[in-house]
Amino acid sequence: MHGIVLLDKPLGLSSNQALQAARKLLRAAKGGHTGALDPLATGLLPLCFGEGTKIAGTLLGSCKAYIAECRLGITTTTADLEGEIALQRPVPVLDDAAIERALAKLRGRIVQVPPVYSAIKQDGEPLYLKARRGEAIEVPSREVEIYRLDLLSRSGDSLQLYVECGSGTYVRSLAVDLGEDLGCGAHLTALRRLWVEPFREPVMVTLEQLQQAAEQSDQALDTYVLPVEAGLAELPTLRLDAAQSLAVSQGRQIPTDVLNGVPRCAVYADDGRLLALGEVDQEGRLHILRGFNLPQINPPV
Repeated sequence: MHGIVLLDKPLGLSSNQALQAARKLLRAAKGGHTGALDPLATGLLPLCFGEGTKIAGTLLGSCKAYIAECRLGITTTTADLEGEIALQRPVPVLDDAAIERALAKLRGRIVQVPPVYSAIKQDGEPLYLKARRGEAIEVPSREVEIYRLDLLSRSGDSLQLYVECGSGTYVRSLAVDLGEDLGCGAHLTALRRLWVEPFREPVMVTLEQLQQAAEQSDQALDTYVLPVEAGLAELPTLRLDAAQSLAVSQGRQIPTDVLNGVPRCAVYADDGRLLALGEVDQEGRLHILRGFNLPQINPPV
């Protein structure tokens, strides 16, 4: 089984737990997810299966959008509501203009310190395991891109935010930094991922829907599986003739007079099958980044 499932991850499951539940229902031998969501978070989790796992890294680097809720006045050990209260401070009188000034500082290319309780690995081990053992951890800062950060609504000390960000961003850290700038601290109380490029208007499926489809038929399950090429929909396409398709499938470099200097492109065989993820250099040579072993669309009889 090769393809992509746009899962609406439920509250309380880790991304890996959600992946394994879906993989079992789809009876897929190989699967992977594209960008972990905390158990607290819900929403879009693209799952890649079979040959689709070869583009998981491509989707990991994509822009993402969230609805985030945070509470002012309380910081926690995990930067969300699952942690213990670390510090409680009074929330000053804040109008929307004051909140906007704080949000403006967090837009664009910023330096962020990820939470101690995160899946980032240090010495081959996730930081959250070290934190649970009480080890002193120094988390290195990183640059991340925040494309949009807007206040949607406010209710008492709770804020609802819209976030568009690049790969590697921790929305929990955004909540913490916002709270510190406002002088009262904050922590994340809810998070929902709305979309991940190229799936900006995703039709998501729940684990319950997958379960119901699995009880019906393989055909019912197939309706929730997108083709691998759906994950490359925003890339330029390069369509090869029969001779070029054979050469690429045999691992040979070929010249092409189109798409020169394109960082990445989706390469299709003469029969319409996705053949590879490639790039074309300035001299017009096609370099294969990842090859796909997908079934022929019209196999010989």
